[in-house]
Amino acid sequence: MAARKFVDKIKPTFSKGGKLGFLESTFDAFETFLFVPNTTTVRGAHIRDCNDMKRTMSMVIIALLPALFFGFYNVGYQHSLSIGVEQGFWADFWFGFLKVLPIIVVSYVVGLGIEFAVAQMRGHEVNEGFLVTGLLIPMVMPVDVPLWMVALGTAFAVIFGKEVFGGTGMNVFNPALMARAFVFFAYTPQMSGASVWIAGLGKGEGVVDGFSGATCLDYLAKDGTLGNFSPCDAFLGFIPGSIGETSTLAILIGAAILLFVGVASWRTMVSVFVGGLAMGYFFELLGVTAYPAWWHLVIGGFAFGAVFMATDPVTSSQTNAGKYIVGFMTGAIAIMIRVINPAYPEGMMLSILFMNALTPLIDYFVVERNIKRRQNRVKLAK
Repeated sequence: MAARKFVDKIKPTFSKGGKLGFLESTFDAFETFLFVPNTTTVRGAHIRDCNDMKRTMSMVIIALLPALFFGFYNVGYQHSLSIGVEQGFWADFWFGFLKVLPIIVVSYVVGLGIEFAVAQMRGHEVNEGFLVTGLLIPMVMPVDVPLWMVALGTAFAVIFGKEVFGGTGMNVFNPALMARAFVFFAYTPQMSGASVWIAGLGKGEGVVDGFSGATCLDYLAKDGTLGNFSPCDAFLGFIPGSIGETSTLAILIGAAILLFVGVASWRTMVSVFVGGLAMGYFFELLGVTAYPAWWHLVIGGFAFGAVFMATDPVTSSQTNAGKYIVGFMTGAIAIMIRVINPAYPEGMMLSILFMNALTPLIDYFVVERNIKRRQNRVKLAK
């Protein structure tokens, strides 16, 4: 193969002792991106089958595409509604693509730039983990977020959310959610309110009278309704929200892909939905809420968090029992935050980050319990 021969020919130049040996990590990153490496991991996350990290990350990116592509269209569609002009599917899709593309580019340029720099300084390999994180960060952001905030959030996530822990496979918290949490709490006005979810709405660019960019979660927290939207609108995704989080249907298509290829855990995924539904019905039973509990599952970032964030192979539970526990608590705490704290209607981000911190402890007790059970079996056998 011509490409393989060319890479092998120039490889000595970028190896130790070569003229450009100081760029060994960078060259290795491009080589492993083009070709399957013949090495195995020595620490962090391990895949014990024919897959490697590159194939795993590629499957996650493919699973994200339905939600991302719908996000492109919905950005344009919501903009069309705000100005009272029906532009058509492809016009809306193209408008959304042009609005979202700079956010994606900034996320990848900043994140990969830091990862390449750190790898060069440490003399380590560049891992493929940010290929997914770099796409997740834009998808959990509002479309009108300033690009410099995306850059700051991405830098914070990579440096303090991953590299300080030792890099890919060693981080405690989900990096994409770390980026969103940093931007949200540091620049709250630019990450909340009705104007941030619709492109151009905050600038008042010919917005029709009576149009509001408020999300279903905003309406739910204020008066217990979905506002001008129906549950079907929320499920399909024709509502304001973060770029990749509006369409539950597109997210479930991504979930099916992840489960089919065996990348994500169905135990965690299902447990998050069960936990959220159980807590929703609990509040409904107490009379705290008057709307159907299942509404929580199709609005906000609940489905996106359950499918793509809570199942992160690094920060999620590593034991089967732990997956059920962590998943259930993640969903339950998310709904608890939504209902008890109306000032912060979206609780999925905080719930997942909170459970990221508790997951190692839960896994520890699960493993200890299994050890004690086996010890008791041995004693009984004697």
